[in-house]
Amino acid sequence: MNIYIKNTKEIKKMRISGNLASNVMNMISKYVIPGTTTEQLDNICHDYIVYEQNAIPGCLGYHGFPKSTCISVNNTVCHGIPRKDQILKNGDIVNIDVAVIKNKYYSDTSKMFIVGETNTLSKQLCHAAKKSLYITFKKIKPGIPVNIIGNTIQNYIDSTPFSIVKEYCGHGIGKNFHEKPYILHYKNQDTTILFKKGMIFTIEPIINAGTCEVFCMNDNWTICTKDDQLSAQYEHTVLVTKNGCEILTKRTQEKIHKKYINI
Repeated sequence: MNIYIKNTKEIKKMRISGNLASNVMNMISKYVIPGTTTEQLDNICHDYIVYEQNAIPGCLGYHGFPKSTCISVNNTVCHGIPRKDQILKNGDIVNIDVAVIKNKYYSDTSKMFIVGETNTLSKQLCHAAKKSLYITFKKIKPGIPVNIIGNTIQNYIDSTPFSIVKEYCGHGIGKNFHEKPYILHYKNQDTTILFKKGMIFTIEPIINAGTCEVFCMNDNWTICTKDDQLSAQYEHTVLVTKNGCEILTKRTQEKIHKKYINI
């Protein structure tokens, strides 16, 4: 498998891109309130990326995707298309997925937002999705098989009532939005791919409240849960360092480390 290892110059550019993506998430949080439409959120993100950051929204036009962000509400698993008729209401859970291109390099991140006050199940699901991502950071270092990520996520999710969507995975990222390696979020036996210093990829587990089965809507983009139950996802862009990893899209308020040393 041809995995592109980033050099020092490229890593510097991707740190910049990653920081911009995390800033979009910080910026948009105050607008995720009852009565706002997903199209309004998308417009705000678009204008911020283009006019404030002087960057490019990575989703816009990618394989024909019509908007600058993916916004997935409640039972939408991923790739939700922002709409003017989709109005957020109290209790909704919302994933906003942002990719930013700066100096020709991509970064990619997403997080869950809770609109107003919601129920216990929604909170538990969002917590599980976030934790399933966070616990992988302590496992990453050069020489370890990449499948440790999927194994770690599934070991945790198996202790919850929830399930892991298997159709979508993390991916290498750099000058291209999607590169090798592919990062599976469930247990697998492939130990042929090892982490190497300079590898950059996303980890983005999708966790469902019910079964893991999903289907695609007629717009050929929007993926929903087959049983109409809730879904949640968190995502970060991660760099493998000489003795651990660095979270390139870490947000300032997140209670995680920017860098992990995993001896």
